[in-house]
Amino acid sequence: MPLSEHEQRLLDQIEQALYAEDPKWANTVRISDPRSHYKRRLVKASIGFALGVVLLMVGVVAAQIWLGAAGFVVMLATCLWGLSSWKRMNGFGESPPAAPGRGRRPQRQSFMERMEERWRRRHDEH
Repeated sequence: MPLSEHEQRLLDQIEQALYAEDPKWANTVRISDPRSHYKRRLVKASIGFALGVVLLMVGVVAAQIWLGAAGFVVMLATCLWGLSSWKRMNGFGESPPAAPGRGRRPQRQSFMERMEERWRRRHDEH
């Protein structure tokens, strides 16, 4: 349902006030492509991974096991964080939209059933 003219004017006034109050937030909100946020997270994850490598190497050179282990944990955590951002940025892991009129979730297929279905689709394409 579209907004009435009065509601649209009120919404515009609220939006103008928010933009005037916090321009940094307004700039963040104006970015319409969510991939830019994920790219920023990827850059941060890369920097964190490099920091983890440095910590790991310093821990090895200084014979400090706890520092090397901390570096490895930092590397692992930032790698997982970056991977999740990369997946979201490229659209992997998103579930397809549900079929209309289906209230129940379909039964999960076994591994062999999925492989057989892939095999059938592959033969149908050729």
